[in-house]
Amino acid sequence: MTDKLTIALAQLNPTVGRLDANLDRLREARAKAAANGADLLLTSELYTCGYPPEDLVRKPLFVAEIRQAVEALARETADGGPAMLLGTPWVEGDRLHNAMVLLEDGAVSAARYKHDLPNYGVFDEKRVFDPGPLPGPINFHDVRIGVPICEDIWTPDVVECIAETGGELLLIPNGSPFEAGKSDVRVHHAVGRVVESGLPLVYLNQIGGQDELVFDGGSFVMNADRTLAWQLPAWRENIAITEWRRSAQGWICAPGKTAPIETGLAAIYQAMTVGLRNYVNKNGFPGVILGMSGGIDSAISAAVAVDALGPDRVHCVMMPSPYTSQHSLDDAAAASKLLGAKLDTVSIGPAMEAFGSMLGEHFEGTNSGVAEENIQSRARGMTLMAMSNKFGAMVLSTGNKSEMSVGYATLYGDMCGGYSVLKDVYKTVVFDLCRWRNANKPAGALGPDGAVMPERIITKPPSAELKPDQVDQDTLPPYEVLDAILEGLIEDEASVEEIVAKGYDKATIMRTWRMLDRAEYKRRQAPPGVKIGHRAFGRDRRYPITNAFETHYRPKAET
Repeated sequence: MTDKLTIALAQLNPTVGRLDANLDRLREARAKAAANGADLLLTSELYTCGYPPEDLVRKPLFVAEIRQAVEALARETADGGPAMLLGTPWVEGDRLHNAMVLLEDGAVSAARYKHDLPNYGVFDEKRVFDPGPLPGPINFHDVRIGVPICEDIWTPDVVECIAETGGELLLIPNGSPFEAGKSDVRVHHAVGRVVESGLPLVYLNQIGGQDELVFDGGSFVMNADRTLAWQLPAWRENIAITEWRRSAQGWICAPGKTAPIETGLAAIYQAMTVGLRNYVNKNGFPGVILGMSGGIDSAISAAVAVDALGPDRVHCVMMPSPYTSQHSLDDAAAASKLLGAKLDTVSIGPAMEAFGSMLGEHFEGTNSGVAEENIQSRARGMTLMAMSNKFGAMVLSTGNKSEMSVGYATLYGDMCGGYSVLKDVYKTVVFDLCRWRNANKPAGALGPDGAVMPERIITKPPSAELKPDQVDQDTLPPYEVLDAILEGLIEDEASVEEIVAKGYDKATIMRTWRMLDRAEYKRRQAPPGVKIGHRAFGRDRRYPITNAFETHYRPKAET
């Protein structure tokens, strides 16, 4: 009977659809595992194709090529090196499964299929996969290893089945996207399964960005007594070699490294940085270009871009109009200089004059208003898109979640872009992130030490500067009020009565609700952006554009 196992944990960053590169990176990890005497290498969920593959796995050719690649990789395990538990799509009969397959001794020797397919929030697995039966353990070197896959441990059933059929150890592959505060939730579920089953576990998560999702890693090993034997770092690749021994009480993992895990603003900033870095690099853009207005949203977007890509891959463009203040010009220049990023200036005055001439006959007799203001924003969008087309850099949109929620943004203007790091970040959090980044440089950042923007950018009243003396609060409630109401309506799906009970004005709540619903058509056309909270626009929150519902809430009568 085997009394010792060495298990390598491969916390890696796959690219969806890039089979050769993913498996080549896995071969490198296996070589390292072999050099350290590992018996088994564990990957994250659906590692071969990257997670989530969405409808790509409904393409028969794609699934067939995965099968060929996995079988070729399995043949390589005849070399006497470590076996592999590999996450992959896998066809059995006419059913397509989210699977873990065991590659050993030159062949695919076993497979287990995800039983509990999530179908909420960002997850659509029931759309593309068939559920597997409740799985029993896999026999590896006379050790009965349970392999519940990600969602399978968020409820007791799968682990209970493994324990009742003789499981001795749980190896859990995951594709668990980042959300603020989610690392604690994962540990909570892990503790629950350990307590119920009496089995130790490995929780292995992938890292990296995939479109709007970003994966933070943070893998860990928990012994049966609920002590943390290993804590892998978040946000970067890591290959951990864990040593296990059988005892009278079952399998025990020897203590290893326990890396600190970022929380709060540090975690949000890392999510934004990793999400942008992977989106740009995996899609082959040479860098990014963005409008640098002298305001807080463009300043923090530029800082994230420089930290993600380095200053030489970030191009800032100031696009002044006759309404642009001198302090905006000065602040944009100062922030760009602090970041070490290139700054160009392109005046949109000539474009405004051209459109004024083109439309003058048709606008004659009307007052200047939103149409003229939006021409400015669209001139800026056209300028950035032209420079993007000419030089190849992706336009980085700079709108935040508060603005996107209420439609305080211009279609084909400031909403132009290929990606947004602030899409799921409320304005009040933007202020907090700016202060945090001025005082901290995150691990792995490619930007400068010290402050990245002038203090005045943080303290001055936000303004679109589309007309004289304009500030955001001419149109919107104060951001601390607006954001609190939006969090109630969006994150909590709270009723008007519940938000009123927190001290907010009913008329302001109703106005905010109407703006939120009316802006749905804009959000459908917005660029993708990093998911931060649990109700991000897009995959998380899907409301109809044509939506006539409005509450008939009436306050309770006084007694």
